[in-house]
Amino acid sequence: MMSSQPVKPPKPRRLILVVIIGLVAAGAIAANGLMNRSRSKQELGQWAAAQAPPTVALAKLARGDAEQRLILPGDIQPYAKAAIYARVNGYLKSWQQDIGANVVAGQVLASIEAPDLDQQLAQVRATLASAKANYDIAALTANRYAILVKNQNVSQQTADQSAADTAAKKAVMDATEANVRQLEALQSFKQIVAPFDGVVTLRNTDIGALINAGSTAGQELFEVSDLRRVRIYVQVPQAFSADLSPGLKATFEMPQYPGRKFDATLVTMSRALDTTSRSLLVELQGDNSDGKLLGGAYCRVDFQIPGDPNMVRLPATALMPVNRGVQVAVLGDGNKVVLKSVQLGRDFGDSVEVTAGLTPQDRVIDSPPETLRTGDTVELAAVTPPAAATAP
Repeated sequence: MMSSQPVKPPKPRRLILVVIIGLVAAGAIAANGLMNRSRSKQELGQWAAAQAPPTVALAKLARGDAEQRLILPGDIQPYAKAAIYARVNGYLKSWQQDIGANVVAGQVLASIEAPDLDQQLAQVRATLASAKANYDIAALTANRYAILVKNQNVSQQTADQSAADTAAKKAVMDATEANVRQLEALQSFKQIVAPFDGVVTLRNTDIGALINAGSTAGQELFEVSDLRRVRIYVQVPQAFSADLSPGLKATFEMPQYPGRKFDATLVTMSRALDTTSRSLLVELQGDNSDGKLLGGAYCRVDFQIPGDPNMVRLPATALMPVNRGVQVAVLGDGNKVVLKSVQLGRDFGDSVEVTAGLTPQDRVIDSPPETLRTGDTVELAAVTPPAAATAP
């Protein structure tokens, strides 16, 4: 049975609200589609950029110097130096040479008064005289017994005993005479003399000072140095030890002579590295006929080491530090990257020397990306020509 009530039409306000909701939903759907399309396009661009080979520039290489300069501190020492101690006990009687005096071998430096030694020598000489007298009488008696035994006036045993007594007394005399010579030799050490030609560089005693013999109980009295030539000792780092050899020329400077250079020649090496500093001790020698060089002085030694023609100098920005050393990225055939391990020499701050691992013909990438690996393909950046000078 059909209703008799009429259907009410929708109100205009509700119809408008429905239309607005529909429009908003359609706009949201359209905006979401646009955003998704934009994101997809951006990701596609990033993927394409990641797949494109990186663009790199080459580092400017330079050959190593024809002559390397190695500057190290040195220690100047006399060619010969002797610390002089006393050989006898006593008191210093006088000294004849002071510091700075030029002396020759055998020249007297000082005299020691040794009364105890003098008394010992006098006593031993008296003992020698007694031993000599005993020997003389024993020898005379033995000669007489030798004559009497031929005439059978004394027995052979008596003659033999006399001869043995003579030999014993001669041995006593010889031993006493040796003691006399020993004390006489010690008495000669009462005069302290220079061992060689040189300069007195130390006097550590004065008149009346107690003198003890030997270097253990006594003190150093004088020091004589031969400064006509000098020895220069230098500790050379292990990295440069292979470049040194006897005959190598060098120059050195001293603070008291600014701007003046002295010549030296490397004469020998220790051939053993110091385990603490890993350095090699080398000895140079230089002429000092003018006496300008002083023992114990500091100097700066400039070694003139022949350069290696295969040594390469490159910017520090081309280095790639790794766990076990340093690598560089080299551009090979087909713009393929090859990572090479290198050994470094001197560091100049903005550039370094490569002693092994590179040749001057290698194309080294400057500021290589950290992600580069051997076999990666790269693009070489175009070289920008220098700008032309504009006319005024």
